[in-house]
Amino acid sequence: MAVKKLLTLQNLYIKAVITLNLLHPIESIPIQTWKFNSEPVIRIGRSGDNDVILYSSVVSRYHAELHRHSQYWEIVNIGANGTYINDQQIDSERVHNGMIIRLATAGPKLQILLDGSEAITPSLRDIVPAKPTSPDNLTSSTAPTLPTDDRPTVKSQK
Repeated sequence: MAVKKLLTLQNLYIKAVITLNLLHPIESIPIQTWKFNSEPVIRIGRSGDNDVILYSSVVSRYHAELHRHSQYWEIVNIGANGTYINDQQIDSERVHNGMIIRLATAGPKLQILLDGSEAITPSLRDIVPAKPTSPDNLTSSTAPTLPTDDRPTVKSQK
């Protein structure tokens, strides 16, 4: 019985591994990763003494903290420009695997992965559609799309 109780207590602390992925602003693929194994608090912000340093003018010097509790992680906003989940500003929120937070209304996005999980955002090869194998497969869904803004488009010279 004592061994079973010890295993139960150990399971409470399994979620100590946490990974943060900085996501590319357009493709939403990880461009930088931080992995933490046993820290009780992870600090995110612009200041050089944070655990995760993000150089953006909308990110506060001390913007957010991740607090490890015995059975879960919690994200806590401490920045002036807010922390957002699904475009909703939060003060604090329980973290779930794959959660994406945004620092400020138009700031950088971070994906939070628990227990060493792999990134759930698609890789670039998953985003780019495969070339059709025959003219019969060419449909409007595989045809290239042009940007809707005023950005110039560049055509490859092959």
